[in-house]
Amino acid sequence: MLRVGLTYDLRQDYLDMGFGEEETAEFDSPRTIEGLETALADLGFAVERVGHVKKLAEKLVGGARWDFVFNICEGVSGLGRESQVPCLLDAYGIPYVFSDPLTTALTLDKAMAKKVLAHDGVPTADFVLLTDAAQAKAVTLPFPLFAKPVAEGSGKGVGPASKASNHVELEAVTADLIRQFHQPVIVETYLPGREFTVGIVGEGKTARVIGIMEVIFDTAATANGYGYDNKQHWEGKIGYELVTDPEAVAAGDVALAGWRSLRCRDGGRADVKSDAAGRPHFIEVNPLAGLHPDYSDLVFLSNFAGWRYRDLIGAITDAFLTRHPALAARHVRAAA
Repeated sequence: MLRVGLTYDLRQDYLDMGFGEEETAEFDSPRTIEGLETALADLGFAVERVGHVKKLAEKLVGGARWDFVFNICEGVSGLGRESQVPCLLDAYGIPYVFSDPLTTALTLDKAMAKKVLAHDGVPTADFVLLTDAAQAKAVTLPFPLFAKPVAEGSGKGVGPASKASNHVELEAVTADLIRQFHQPVIVETYLPGREFTVGIVGEGKTARVIGIMEVIFDTAATANGYGYDNKQHWEGKIGYELVTDPEAVAAGDVALAGWRSLRCRDGGRADVKSDAAGRPHFIEVNPLAGLHPDYSDLVFLSNFAGWRYRDLIGAITDAFLTRHPALAARHVRAAA
């Protein structure tokens, strides 16, 4: 039986350290850890809880080893925070599920990711990067524009002020975001069309879409985007629907092209939004997507597609094992 280390950032650990609610929005609940532990055990793996990157470092220095690590750590500091665990595991020669340090760093920085996407011909909205609020005065992209932190997830920094109709509003929201998040602000051409999130498993040519879910905003939703408040308090504000119409299929194609361009692997989801003409554009990708069994977007859409939670985790681990045939053979023998 293969031994699996489970690395994660438990939200309560960081709240206890004094971090705030929004700062810890990407981190995990005990329900997620329990769900993953149960699913991996059901799939025939022996699971050991490890925890965050510092606990992983302590265990590695102390001599602990696993056949592979199932890593969902988001990290807390710097633009390379999602790469910390993959880097550490690479240094010790331990295989791990999900994307490598280059991809996790690249996808966290939305501006750098969009440069790669544009180079590879993946449609994505025009943008500029602002490091100072005063730079907003010189922006020449046509309004309205959409502003958000360049390296945050879970909708942090996205809210009613994100959509700017003129230079004054753009400068104000840029100043607020820089003050709050201490990082540059990405400003994009506003896309007014439908919004989709696309679930993907695998990598490269074998990557495939498992479902395309439309995000539908109710009248009670917080204005201007699928942001922090709408994601954290979605009930009564946001509806979700698995969609297969031509525009949705095109969104899936864009998501898959972006996934391959950014060299994501194993499993995750990509966000896509259409312009006024119904043409989907790649927004961003989450190669470490939330895996809460009850309310994470990737779990929602996989459930809509007829997958149980165990099926989703199984597809992710199968994609990982495809890269590691020796581990796959051992796993098959252990199950026989």
